[in-house]
Amino acid sequence: MNKPQTRRPGPSPAGFNRRQMIGRTATATLGALALQPARAAEGPAVVRGRIRQSIVHWPFEAFGEKWNGEQICRIAHELGCQSVELVATDVYPILKQHGLTCAICQIDMSPDAPFVKGWNNPDHWPRLTQATRAAIDAAAEHGFPNVICFTGFSARNPDDPASPHLSLEEGARNCVRGLKEMTRYAEQKQVTLCLEMLNTRDDTHPMKGHPGYQGNHTDYCIDIIEAVGSPRLKLLFDVYHVQVMDGDVIRRIHQLKDYIGHVHTAGCPGRNELNDRQEINYRPVMQALLDIGYTGFVGQEYIPTCCPLDGLRQAVSLCDV
Repeated sequence: MNKPQTRRPGPSPAGFNRRQMIGRTATATLGALALQPARAAEGPAVVRGRIRQSIVHWPFEAFGEKWNGEQICRIAHELGCQSVELVATDVYPILKQHGLTCAICQIDMSPDAPFVKGWNNPDHWPRLTQATRAAIDAAAEHGFPNVICFTGFSARNPDDPASPHLSLEEGARNCVRGLKEMTRYAEQKQVTLCLEMLNTRDDTHPMKGHPGYQGNHTDYCIDIIEAVGSPRLKLLFDVYHVQVMDGDVIRRIHQLKDYIGHVHTAGCPGRNELNDRQEINYRPVMQALLDIGYTGFVGQEYIPTCCPLDGLRQAVSLCDV
């Protein structure tokens, strides 16, 4: 097995919270003219609808026009997407008002980012268990299918990257122990946990790569999922992160058809728009998902660099195979 990766100097994700990162604009409220996007979405981008599409909130809350909950729900509905995901719980009623679901729910590990302190380290389990149970309860109450989960960083003290590191073997054993217990609760609530693999290569921005994250290869995460052995633990297959670390995306989709519980997209490199300046050919990737009979959601999770509505329309249309 590979040695645990040491974080390179750079922005510390331990204090980087998706909600704190933008200092959150005003709490979403309904009916105010100020909440209108710059222009209408100009009709649905989803025509075929064979891929169930979702929009991940944090990139569009933090960058571009910095949409709040009401704005992104309105845009998702107009584009023909069925979900806005990884939103704060106070957005859940707004989703319902727009006829949307939350394809995958966030865990609240504030003030830390949710991926820093994970199941690989029992020191984090008390707080992590509380946050995950709360997310599972909220998902079950609102009829949402999935809750996200993470291995966490390999440093025993993620706030100090120079602290001793958990070995890959020890981290995996701990993940299996912790997630076996948590999936029993998820099974009772009929909610699925989705374990996300994240890349550790991109150190240019704390949301483009995560140096120090232990579950940085697809096979490592699959080994954990297999060892847990619960139908309520699946893989969050983030096409961008998989491409950065492992590549061979379409073959992996076919090989992992029984394990994929949720999918994310972004352009590679850079985690930006799904345009012709990045290397992933998304239409065949979406077709591969259809070929394996995938019926879950595909969440658009890229950082916008141009007009966010134009970029989303392009991405949603591209993935509508």
